[in-house]
Amino acid sequence: MSRALPVLTVLGLLLVVWYSASVLMNAQWVYDQAERAGQTVTFAEVIPQTMAQERPLLPPPHQVAAELWKGIAGQKVTSKRSLVYHGFVTLQATMFGFALGIVAGVALAVSIVYSRAMDMSVMPWAIISQTIPVVALAPMIIVLSDRIGIDGKMIPKAIIASYLSFFPVLVSMVKGLRSPDSMQLDLLRTYGATGAQNFWKLRLPASLPYFFAALKVAIAAALVGAIVGELPSGATEGLGARMLVGSQFGRPLDMWAALFAAAILAGLLIVLVGGVERALRRRMGVPA
Repeated sequence: MSRALPVLTVLGLLLVVWYSASVLMNAQWVYDQAERAGQTVTFAEVIPQTMAQERPLLPPPHQVAAELWKGIAGQKVTSKRSLVYHGFVTLQATMFGFALGIVAGVALAVSIVYSRAMDMSVMPWAIISQTIPVVALAPMIIVLSDRIGIDGKMIPKAIIASYLSFFPVLVSMVKGLRSPDSMQLDLLRTYGATGAQNFWKLRLPASLPYFFAALKVAIAAALVGAIVGELPSGATEGLGARMLVGSQFGRPLDMWAALFAAAILAGLLIVLVGGVERALRRRMGVPA
């Protein structure tokens, strides 16, 4: 209970701020409606009306929760209105891009650690690549994919997801592979260890804590990339497409429900990565 109390306190404060902001931002619509009808309303009468608007400027938490529940449990999972269905579409591109990001990040990290030329040439460009806004890059990737004949909408989304996810893996793996100190490296040399043995028995195990810490960031970044990739592609499926449709057709509850569905999906993916990390640590005999 002592651990949960700070979390519940912060959650309570967020709900108070959210409800207060909902009242203030949605109240103008109530006043405008009353003015058109030639009526006057008190602030006490305004509050309940701001809690149940069909198209609120800022939906209160209970409306978002109800719409989220309807999208998750109130529809068949095969329905185009189901957030589970749209979440699965986004998840496919996320995991594909996440896998590509891991492969690219680890491969570049190994080459940078073992090659001075790669360190001097590739690392600066990898850093510069992250200064490009993904919202500007996503339409370019989609257009280029169409031009070179890549069919389907998942691959461009996966490329965008991998673009955001490879960098945390790259930086953390470079740090992890270089984390063994000179005494450990000298000890292996005295045993006559080869370069491959040096990598597999020392550098790689030493990099795992850095690697899994990066994966928790990378998988969330991959999800963001997949969602961003759905926005300019004209996609009709996926959480990003659901947000876009809600914005375009003036359905803020749809947009907010998809937003929270994406947050829940990100949380589940991070928990999954943490579970894999704990299982691997136990298999390696490392205390949790």
